Amino acid sequence: MKTFNELKKNLKKDFSQFKSVRVAVLGDTSTQFLVQALRGAAFDCQFNLQIWEADFDQIENQVQDSNSDLYQFKPEVVILFQATHKLLGTFNKLPPQNYKLLAQTQMASISAMHKTLNASLQAKIIYYNYSEINDAVFGNYATKTESSFIFQLRKLNAELMQFAVQTPNFYLCDLCTIQNLVGRANFFQSSVYINSEMVLSLSVLPQIATATLDIISALYGKSKKCLILDLDNTVWGGIIGDDGIEHIQIGYLGIGKAFTEFQQWVKKLKNRGIIICVCSKNTEAIAKEPFLKHPDMVLRLEDISVFVANWNNKVDNISSIQQILNIGFDSMVFLDDNPFERNMVRESIPEITVPELPQDPAEYLEFLYGCNLFETISFSKEDEERTTNYKVEAERNILKQSFEKEEEFLESLQMVSLVESFTKFNTPRVVQLSQRSNQFNLRTIRYTEQDIDLMMKLEAYSSFAFSLEDKFGSHGLIAVVILKAENESTVFIESWFMSCRVLKRTMENFILNTIVAAAKQKGFTCLKGEYILTAKNEIVKEHYASLGFHQEESFWSLPISEFIPKETFVNNKMAVVYS
Repeated sequence: MKTFNELKKNLKKDFSQFKSVRVAVLGDTSTQFLVQALRGAAFDCQFNLQIWEADFDQIENQVQDSNSDLYQFKPEVVILFQATHKLLGTFNKLPPQNYKLLAQTQMASISAMHKTLNASLQAKIIYYNYSEINDAVFGNYATKTESSFIFQLRKLNAELMQFAVQTPNFYLCDLCTIQNLVGRANFFQSSVYINSEMVLSLSVLPQIATATLDIISALYGKSKKCLILDLDNTVWGGIIGDDGIEHIQIGYLGIGKAFTEFQQWVKKLKNRGIIICVCSKNTEAIAKEPFLKHPDMVLRLEDISVFVANWNNKVDNISSIQQILNIGFDSMVFLDDNPFERNMVRESIPEITVPELPQDPAEYLEFLYGCNLFETISFSKEDEERTTNYKVEAERNILKQSFEKEEEFLESLQMVSLVESFTKFNTPRVVQLSQRSNQFNLRTIRYTEQDIDLMMKLEAYSSFAFSLEDKFGSHGLIAVVILKAENESTVFIESWFMSCRVLKRTMENFILNTIVAAAKQKGFTCLKGEYILTAKNEIVKEHYASLGFHQEESFWSLPISEFIPKETFVNNKMAVVYS
């Protein structure tokens, strides 16, 4: 983690190459150093934050006044910081009979503020939860009386989490956890607060800025999807090839406990939807033996999507895993106890994240907890099934090698697609796919559930959610197209994004056939598309040209009367509902 001064040095660097995001910061205490830390941390995350900072303690005035500078700025992200110290001041002024109402009153204020912002801005709101202060008026009895400040504070944080669950575009940045990690003395310094109204110490600002940028990164599609594991002295203690299965360190005695708890953490990541892979210098049969036979292993072979164990160098093996999964290196994390292997991977594949694991395995988990490697803004049923999906994908790749002709392989898959409009059931996955699709994404618009809900109510929009299955099983929802009527004759492809797992299987042709037929049914005569280049979507640069569209300045058009349906090996499971 960089220091505050190191983040300040980033402010002198060139941000122009990075994605620009307009961010408003509003606080009831001093935020000027927080803003500097946010800008500096943004450079390391490859964002150019254009930050507007509200004057000191002007949150309510800025939010309530529709003509305020906040609304003139039109932020894409709003950061709200209401400090615990201010809340304690409010609590201290209440009559004792109202102490029990603090959490309820504050939540009502936060809800009203969100409602006002939401009505005027299409912005994501990041709210800092409340770091703990125990005023010690009741001692330990504070946990048993609603009249204590700490009781109300913890109740407020719990209600904030519930509010975030129920509220689109509202995300919590967890200051409580940061304070727990660094300690109260490092989080807050009384002398600084008394003299400057600054409640966050300079030393903790990098952690807070990084946590905030983690959320912003996830909002804009930068998230980690895959964890690649070395085995010896990473997943278990010892060297399986030398020590044998009986003598590797794992279980609940001694250092084996550290490796068992590490595996439990990995297992939870797998259950959350992170793809787990193995990359080990080992003989494959020997490397797999603990997964199959050791009674104390938490991880089993069914938890591993891609298992690579051989004597090739790890850079080549990780590249092989990347090709199988068809995701970007920047979506991958590699854990290895060996500094030489870590450095080789870092130097050869700079996009991949390679944490510098501590020498002592007992410290692995605490270190990894602090890294927050797998930030997310959503969780869906498809996440839970991701390991199975990628294991099946590896089976498809093996089958593909047995065919000489691509067409024969595609036909053998027996692919079927279900086409639906957006519904309350598929909306979470549609949103998630929009946030995570970077390569096959023609315009790279990120949607929230609120955006989708609004779209479903507007007659100008038509939505298509494509699921795919084959003889190996279901891919789930893998592609989305959103059409918007421009006029009586032309319909515009506002978005077309798709999982890269199904590239080169003629799914693109099936989608085009589907949306052209739907547009024709609605009486449109022209289909219009646009490609907006990003750092990651160059693979679809020729997408519209390859499908027969004609380029007209910055747009592409397809006369519907000239369209001849494309060849596809995907069959339609259900007639599309064009709405």
